Amino acid sequence: MTKAILGRKIGMTQWFSPEGKAIPVTVVQSSGCVVLQKKDAARDGYEAVQLGLGEIRPQRAVRAAIGHAKRAEVAPPRYIREFRHVPLADVDVGQTIAVDAFDVGDRVDVTAQSKGRGTLGAIQRWNMSRGPMSHGSKYHRGQGSLAIHRDANRVPKGKHMAGRTGNARVTMQNLEVVHVDAARNVLFIKGSIPGPERAFVQVRTSKKQQA
Repeated sequence: MTKAILGRKIGMTQWFSPEGKAIPVTVVQSSGCVVLQKKDAARDGYEAVQLGLGEIRPQRAVRAAIGHAKRAEVAPPRYIREFRHVPLADVDVGQTIAVDAFDVGDRVDVTAQSKGRGTLGAIQRWNMSRGPMSHGSKYHRGQGSLAIHRDANRVPKGKHMAGRTGNARVTMQNLEVVHVDAARNVLFIKGSIPGPERAFVQVRTSKKQQA
């Protein structure tokens, strides 16, 4: 059975185990995660649960989003995602899902948009080696040879070069839920997760545990 929830990354801190061991954890808060729609195989061709989190400003909400959220009797959410393999009988449209759906010790996959790093050179982006740093080298942090002269005489596809780094969809797998604070609707997940503070994240049961 898949458990799923949407939340925001609050930041990192420490959690002390009963043995007194300090565990680095990431705090994920989920306030107001609602079920927008249940999709079944007969009508939609597949089964999934659509969740929404946050509120969008009324002047920015389009009619389609307003009408879609109205069926669940909620305001148009800012962040919407679907999760498959969630038992449809366990949720209802308009229901609010809290963090107590998870238990301590659960293994989860966390997906978010990673931090944008801007344009980086090949050395920092791909961990390439630099050239000699002596004064007469005149070649310190350059990329080196790019094309294949003998055969293709062109730059091959997928060549590691300078370019934009980060700002991509990243999933951290098989992380452990260390603590569940139902009163504040907060999850403590061991280790780091993608994204900056206040970023929207998806938390679901780890696929490795389901296999």
